[in-house]
Amino acid sequence: MQAEIKGTTMPVLEVTLQQGEQVVSTHGELSWMTPNIQMSQHMGTGGGGGGGGGFMQGLKRVMGGGGLFLTHYEATQGAGMITFAAKLPGHIVPTDIAPGQAYFVHRHGWLCGTPGITPSIGLQQTFRGGMWGGDGFILQKLEGQGRAWIELSGELVHYTLAPGQTLMVHPGHVGMFEGTVQFNITRVPGIANMAFGADGFVLVALTGPGQLWLQSMPLPVLAHGLEPYLAHQTDPQAAESGAIGGIIGNIMRGQ
Repeated sequence: MQAEIKGTTMPVLEVTLQQGEQVVSTHGELSWMTPNIQMSQHMGTGGGGGGGGGFMQGLKRVMGGGGLFLTHYEATQGAGMITFAAKLPGHIVPTDIAPGQAYFVHRHGWLCGTPGITPSIGLQQTFRGGMWGGDGFILQKLEGQGRAWIELSGELVHYTLAPGQTLMVHPGHVGMFEGTVQFNITRVPGIANMAFGADGFVLVALTGPGQLWLQSMPLPVLAHGLEPYLAHQTDPQAAESGAIGGIIGNIMRGQ
């Protein structure tokens, strides 16, 4: 198996598989592939590194808003190629996971992995309203043995925390951190905040030892920032918000 990350702003992961080799991802991550890649769905990732997963791991993914099954891509009749494209400008980070080791990544972070990687839900924190919707703040947990590719949005900032050292982080900017890093949800009461609704302002306390990677443009924050400019069914004029929208609206009304 050979993997190459192509591009800069909107990177693409291109994986070349020899006959019989596989990569695994959640449903819908595929971008394009050669005709000899065979797709199948299983509850676990397979492999010999503890990646069986099975029904219980599938249920954990469902509880976190994911799917019960994972998609396997296998090369048949010779070598094949499959690609996974980033959904936002940012980075694709290859991460090797050893037995007994774990990484926590943001809910949209796991792009794909080799058989043996076990994805599950590491944390689900529900906020009453705001940008997070019904599922709330979710961290995926990756363990087992193999290589995972993680998608992080925007610019990437890496820190190595010493034992006892703590960093307070907005939940949306949490990209990935090692399993040795302890994390706690901290609420700041008395501050009205649209992002978190009635729960006030919320930060994630990350305490070392361990490495962490923070992302500058997380999807929930981006969506929340765009929300005022999007059309709403209850407000016919919302589709015309902004200068361009207003011009188009005037043209359509014959003004």
